[in-house]
Parts: sequence; structure tokens; C-alpha cells
Amino acid sequence: MFNVIMRHYDWNDQTASMDLRRMFEHTDEGVAAQFQDGNFPALDRLMRLPCLFIPEGIGDEICRVGTVTSARITNGEVRFEYTLDPDVPPMQNSTLHAQKGRLDMDRDRHNFDWHRNHWAVKDIDLYRILFRSVNPRRQRPSVFNIPEHERIEAQLMSVMMPFDAGFASVYAAIQEAGVACNLLTRRADEIWEAPGIIQDVVSLIDRARIVVCDLTGRNPNVFYEAGIAHTLGREVIIITQSEHDVPFDLRHLRHIRYLNNNEGRVALRQALQARIATILGH
Repeated sequence: MFNVIMRHYDWNDQTASMDLRRMFEHTDEGVAAQFQDGNFPALDRLMRLPCLFIPEGIGDEICRVGTVTSARITNGEVRFEYTLDPDVPPMQNSTLHAQKGRLDMDRDRHNFDWHRNHWAVKDIDLYRILFRSVNPRRQRPSVFNIPEHERIEAQLMSVMMPFDAGFASVYAAIQEAGVACNLLTRRADEIWEAPGIIQDVVSLIDRARIVVCDLTGRNPNVFYEAGIAHTLGREVIIITQSEHDVPFDLRHLRHIRYLNNNEGRVALRQALQARIATILGH
């Protein structure tokens, strides 16, 4: 079984509420009876179930999977806190809507159960449906390994740039921008987790919330790493000392141009900090 809590979400604030009158809408009577104590929902039993946190709509709205960690009834509302499952990446409502029959979310032909705040309980194995139908395994590369499901570290920013002493001050400026936005900044030469450096590079990109790629000098390794970051769907910030170093296929993307001197690195730090803050929604 699993909970469906449909409402608006601010994913940075993992507290929410639900009108008590909306409890067990779109839920079989027999299932609802298992989670009631008299006239009130049995919150302790509901909290044992996984939960689909989903905003209203059947389009590109973002939904998540997790659990309700605490709940109480106050002034006609169920107020609750929740945590998200890091092993299940964000999904779109449209993806779930395509599987609405398997999820037992097709009770109304007008899709009212997708356009009204409510808390339902479904007698379905949520994870089985997600992993078999909604979130199929991605094709596995042969040159390096990536995990079956993403595990993005929300406070990690990775940097792809030439391993050259001439870039030390540039990297320091990037780190300062990361610190200002409460991000941990890492380059592949700072870690040694795998026998081959390519695996460390890819793992660092795959775990990162943001990837900064310095295309200065048209370094082929950085170009390769930028391609990996884009393929994995990461937020990529391109920086360069010369706009001519940006490949033709990437020139439609915005980039930050900087000068490698004291004034230029200060400007780079400020521009990066502003862009990072926008991506993080600060």
C-alpha cells in the first residue's frame, strides 16, 4: 500500500498540511477502514506506508516519493512533516498519469483525482510499479559505471577544468562562489575512489547538483566531461577566458567569460555566485 498526498509543494520546506475533510478521498472504503480510529485517521499506521507526494495536474509538474515522518491533527487539519527517498529521482505527473490504472488513480474519467487536494491510500505496491513501469533502468555504458538510480548530493558542485597550475587561482574563485552558496566544491584530482580516473570523474559529475566546466584552451577532456554532464541532465555552468573556445554546438548556451587576473577572478566569483543562487532558488 501507499499514500497519495496531492497538494502544492515547496520542496525546500518539508512541512505541509491537509484539510481533515479531504482524508481518504479516492480511497476504497475497505482500505480506508484499515486506517481509521473512530472518526479520525490512524496517523501512526499511515506513516508506515511509502508516500507519493504529488501536486495537482497531469503535465510537467514535479512529484516525489518519500515518507511522512510525523503527523498530528490540529484545528481541522492534518499537519505533517515528510522526507524524500533519495533513491527515487523526481518524476513528472505526466509520467505517472500514463500509469494511472496501475497506480489505481483512474477512478474518475474527468481526472478529478488529479486536480483536487486530498490524501488517499492505494492498495498497490508503489515501488514495484515505479521501478518496473515508470522508472525503467537506463542503458549502462561500458567505459565507466553509473548507478541504476541517481543519488544527487544537493550540496555538491563539481568542477571540470584543466589540471594545470595556471588554473589554481581560478579554481579558488570557483570554490569561494560555492562556499557563499553553501556548496561543497570538488575536482576529480581531489578524490581517489576508483582505479581509473575516468570513473572518479563520472561519479563526481553524476553526484553533483551543479557542474562548472571551464572550456578555456579547448581542453578535450573538459569537452568530454561537459558532454557527460549534459547527458546526465546536470545543471552545467560554462565558463571560459575566450568565447572562441566554446564549441559551435554549445554557443547557443549562455556562458561566463572571465579574465585570469585579480579583478577578473573577483568578477567570475560574483557571476558564478549569482548563477548558482538562481539555480538553487535562493
